[in-house]
Amino acid sequence: MERSGGRRKRRSLRTIAAAISVLMVAACANQIHGEPISEGQIAGMAITHFESGLKDTAPTPELSVTNVSDSEEDRLAIAAIADVSAFWSKQFPEHFGQEFEPVAELLSYDPTGDELEVCGANTADSGMNAFYCPSVDLVAWDRGILLPLLRQQFGPMAVVTVLGHEFGHAVQYRLGEKAGITQQTSTIVKEQQADCFTGAYFRWIAEGNSEYFKVSTSEGLNQVLASLFFIRDEPGQSAAAQSAHGTAFDRTYAFQLGFEQGAATCAEINQAEVDSRITERPFDPNDTGMGDISINDNTMDMLQESLDDSFAGTGVTGPRIVNQGGSCAEGMSTPPASYCQESNTVSIDMAALAELGQPIDREAEYTGQDSAGGLGDFAAFAEVVSRYVQGIQAGLDIPIDNANAGLRTACLVGAWTKAIESGATNLQPSPGDLDEAIAELLQPRSLISADVNGYPAANGFARIEALRLGYYEGSPACSQQYP
Repeated sequence: MERSGGRRKRRSLRTIAAAISVLMVAACANQIHGEPISEGQIAGMAITHFESGLKDTAPTPELSVTNVSDSEEDRLAIAAIADVSAFWSKQFPEHFGQEFEPVAELLSYDPTGDELEVCGANTADSGMNAFYCPSVDLVAWDRGILLPLLRQQFGPMAVVTVLGHEFGHAVQYRLGEKAGITQQTSTIVKEQQADCFTGAYFRWIAEGNSEYFKVSTSEGLNQVLASLFFIRDEPGQSAAAQSAHGTAFDRTYAFQLGFEQGAATCAEINQAEVDSRITERPFDPNDTGMGDISINDNTMDMLQESLDDSFAGTGVTGPRIVNQGGSCAEGMSTPPASYCQESNTVSIDMAALAELGQPIDREAEYTGQDSAGGLGDFAAFAEVVSRYVQGIQAGLDIPIDNANAGLRTACLVGAWTKAIESGATNLQPSPGDLDEAIAELLQPRSLISADVNGYPAANGFARIEALRLGYYEGSPACSQQYP
């Protein structure tokens, strides 16, 4: 986050505050007291729990791959190529009225030892990468660094995600104008389409159509979202840059769009659509901290002022943020931040939040080492905001421990973020802040997506979807989607 430099046009949360009262009319009767919240569905599918990955019954693909090894990474990659090819062989005639031509060339390489000239570059210089080369219709992948890191950190479906994405570019090459792709199409549009195509492919797997893979709609999709988070652009990247792929927030949006609406919708992504929602942008010149500020008494006072001002229109006295260890004297505690209903306070553990608010350690991410950092300042602030909105909802007699409370909370955090983006006087989101929220939402015990008792929504897919819904559509959508 950043401190606002000078007065900007204020867009307060009074619209959010007014709309939040709509929640009162549709509170679920199935209230939960001391039990984890119910799981619901994901995009109309039941939430499932099982080990995701290559099926025991998966056939051996008959594919010609240059420089192939007998590694587990190559085994997964080749199966993924065979599988996504089968997917597109069905999708092309159905959605685009043409047959799918198989990719002409496949290449596996190890950048630590192989020196192969591919698409005008040497694989020894490509590092952690997987790519599609349209001039020779080739999909290549790094089996030496990237795929092992993805598989070890996130599981086998992370490997399938990367290959599915690269195949998305092969799809664009075949569709051409049917996907609006020309030589002038920006990189960010191509990348958003490819992520979306990947989501459509994973829906096919989740529905049980794959001969090679199985993916649960809980832990399995979490692997996918975590891998998309990993391959996000650095904060401060411009969406207009030649190398722009999107923030984690942008990339998960595109993936979920494909998962929910299918491949034909992905082909409709164009520059205007991307421009209307993309969050990737450079740092403001006045953002001297490059997106990072400290979690301390001063910034918590600023957050208190921002929240009180934002929710003044509810007519509810917002809770006070107090540094009292993150626990409540009575009722449930959810450290490092807890909403204490008896005293109408948000009790915080400042030291724990300051640790959480340390910048994400990108070097540790890239090397697979234990991180020396936290999840970023916005993750820490958003946890406090999530407890504050418990107090606002409680003041409006809205259930804060029912089945939808966690998702509604994440949605309201998203709506609050969008509202302060255009001019809160003291705090404003910086590039990368939404990615820090996603990092927190992918934690097993996410507080941003939790009810007052600390029980989070069942899975990362639903949590991120809720945050995104609030960010793009505001709090009325929160009340409608999560009554």
